[in-house]
Amino acid sequence: MPNVALSWPQGAGLAVGLVAATVALGHSGPRWRRMSPVAGEAAIIAGLYALWQLAGTLSAVGPQGAYAHGEWILRFEHGWLPSERDTQRWVLPHRWLGEFCNLYYAGVHFAALGALLLWVFLRHRRYYPRLRLTTVILTASCLLIQLIPVAPPRLLASGYGFVDLASVYGQSVYSGTGVDELSAMPSVHVGWAMLVALITIRVSVSRWRWLVLAHPVITVFVVTATANHYWLDGIVAIVLLAAAEGVQSGVGRVWLARGATTRPAELLPSL
Repeated sequence: MPNVALSWPQGAGLAVGLVAATVALGHSGPRWRRMSPVAGEAAIIAGLYALWQLAGTLSAVGPQGAYAHGEWILRFEHGWLPSERDTQRWVLPHRWLGEFCNLYYAGVHFAALGALLLWVFLRHRRYYPRLRLTTVILTASCLLIQLIPVAPPRLLASGYGFVDLASVYGQSVYSGTGVDELSAMPSVHVGWAMLVALITIRVSVSRWRWLVLAHPVITVFVVTATANHYWLDGIVAIVLLAAAEGVQSGVGRVWLARGATTRPAELLPSL
């Protein structure tokens, strides 16, 4: 299955194209000029994405210790968390469920975060600067931890009983892509899914907004059932999200206590 994620050169090319579109739209008629801020913000996100993907390739420091780190996580979890193998056992007898998990893992995390950014930017602009900063802090902190290589469960020795579910059904997004596979800790999938749920519940006034909690629940199940992550990977990602939110809240309170009328996150450029 092809990897739906863009490489860093593709992301950089997209950012450049969006910058050109922003300039062109800004000099167009009034009807098209309204699209210039959207294109400009998309250019920023694409540029940040390209930097993240580039950093990901540079952080692939090799397999030294990766498998030992994965085995250590299993030992650490033993006795207070259920085995990831039990989640896989629910999925393996059902091909349709296995294929669903692989597809959800491969594409929904990018699509959901992209939809959230677009929705908040277009419909709830005043919340957008904080959302963008939270996304950057969360993703960057995950990337720093991923400098320490950790093999996912599916790459551990067969004696542990894990199955590479994506390979079983020919749906692997890693085959032949050169993507670093030794960055299981923490799970960006889980961190982004929790961010989507958190912001949607905070911003939306719909009585149906709580249904968005299904997304992180499914994501946690999927990343474990496919043997791409340990339970601890998701827990650490959630802690990092809480820390990113806490840092911004603390800085905002200090900023306002000093007499400022604008929070730091609101000073970030929003074209």
